[in-house]
Amino acid sequence: MNPTSAADGHALPVAGGRATAGEVWRLSRGHRLRLTAVGLVGVAGTAVDLIPPVAVGYLVDRVRAGTADPGTVLTVTGVMALSAVLGAAGTAVTVAHATRIYHTVLAALREQLVSRAMRLPQHLVERAGTGDLISRSSDDVTAVADAAPAVIPALTVTAFTIAVSLAGLAALEWPYAAAFAVVLPVYALAMRWYLRTGPRVYRAERAAMSARAQQILESQRGYATVLGFGLAEHRHRAVLTASWDVAVHAIRARTVQSMLNARLNLGECLSLAAVLVVGFVLVDHRLSTVGGATTAMLLVLRLLGPVNQLLFVVDTLQSALASLSRMIGVVTIPVTETPGMPTPPEEPADAAERGTAVRLRGVAFHYDGGPPVLDDIDLDIPAGQHLAIVGPSGAGKTTLASVIAGVHLPDAGTVTRPRRTAVITQEVHVFAGTLRENLTLAAPGATDRDIRAALETTGADDLLDLSADALDTLIGTGGHPLTEAQAQQLALARLLLADPELAILDEATAEAGSAHAERLDRASEAVLAGRSGIVIAHRLSQAAPCDRIVVLDAGRVIETGTHDELLTAGGTYARLWAVWQAGQRLGAGR
Repeated sequence: MNPTSAADGHALPVAGGRATAGEVWRLSRGHRLRLTAVGLVGVAGTAVDLIPPVAVGYLVDRVRAGTADPGTVLTVTGVMALSAVLGAAGTAVTVAHATRIYHTVLAALREQLVSRAMRLPQHLVERAGTGDLISRSSDDVTAVADAAPAVIPALTVTAFTIAVSLAGLAALEWPYAAAFAVVLPVYALAMRWYLRTGPRVYRAERAAMSARAQQILESQRGYATVLGFGLAEHRHRAVLTASWDVAVHAIRARTVQSMLNARLNLGECLSLAAVLVVGFVLVDHRLSTVGGATTAMLLVLRLLGPVNQLLFVVDTLQSALASLSRMIGVVTIPVTETPGMPTPPEEPADAAERGTAVRLRGVAFHYDGGPPVLDDIDLDIPAGQHLAIVGPSGAGKTTLASVIAGVHLPDAGTVTRPRRTAVITQEVHVFAGTLRENLTLAAPGATDRDIRAALETTGADDLLDLSADALDTLIGTGGHPLTEAQAQQLALARLLLADPELAILDEATAEAGSAHAERLDRASEAVLAGRSGIVIAHRLSQAAPCDRIVVLDAGRVIETGTHDELLTAGGTYARLWAVWQAGQRLGAGR
């Protein structure tokens, strides 16, 4: 049986029970000695709590025998008070240390989840839906963290209390323990029913939450498209449907919870009745004393609370385990790539001698279930040269850039590229934080002087004037909003600071509009200066200055050469150039 499984053919995998337990055990490394100490303190603390029932039973027998006096009462009261203090201290120490270990392990798991999520192949995330990944790193993490107040006492103090109390009951009079044991099948049947029903219901609830997150995320990301095509009502219905689906599954989960509670109440009633009957018979036959029966009843009453709490918290535990399995399902996805992209193959010796920066041989690629997007691509890019990739919409330009960058792995063929490769796409993201933090993401060691030089080189030094805080100006969410042109300049300055061997600009200046096109083109040229570069050209004016141009159509290279050579050849590029120039003249005449 596979350690992980998927809910369907597209969702990210969910770890099985064995894989989840193995990962938790691995994460507990370094904490196991502390866990042992916590267990010992917990057992000692709950053992002390056995003293009050025994003391009450002792007092009852002394009263019936007529040998009790004020000193006896004071002694019993003092012993009970002292045991209560010691028991509470043991409980506090146990819960506090267990909680600290719990959250330490959860923090380590959360860090692994984020780290692995950043390394997942893009096609895997796209196929599953970004909402699924976001739900696992937010909703599921919250569910596991929020379970701590209920789960930790149940797995520590409550479990110890049950074990110690059962042992004390058996030591007092074995018939009392036998009477309680007779009722245990009621609890066992309740748990059997719940374990068959609960996990399935909670998995469905978490899956519904993921689907809702995906619908909300798509509506937010596609806001402009939703408005442009009048799809607001359609998207509203989609989100509403997903939200109602969550509500239905949540009601089912709460129904299961209520049915479990009813079964636990039945077990409690039967337990008390059984011990009372046994106590009556034993006292009647002088096999036990009234004090002994009183102690037994107090122990059973002391047991019922923890038993119900432990079984009832299984409801919370199942929900947390469902989320934990989804988190570990991501953590245990095999990923051999280094952060950001796959490790490129070693550059062949002959390529190094000729100074080849990028080499593609027989590269083919297709998206899941789709036709080939790239077909038998052979391409060499000499070190230090700039290559433009042009072609009609749908020709495979962005896919080719992604394969070269390592975002997608080719289905066939080989790709060789520099290890230090950076990509800027037309979807530029501004992170919430300071201007300095945004620029040093890929170059943590950059000084303020380096940052200012990069901003000046890319013509983005006006970003320093957004506020009096200069590099400490907050931008992004909650800060100064940036225009599309400013965001693209920021991305170009970030790339300049990263100083890659190969820079890939995938229509990186396409969204800023014609008003800023010339300025952004100059910034792009400054960024590419002195390094190998690939430009996916949205405007053919970006392609013309490049050392070589590749024309792509239907996933194949149909033309290659310099700007002048391709114009002279009178092929596809020449026609694209003529159409583009006509559009420029038309736009200028308006």
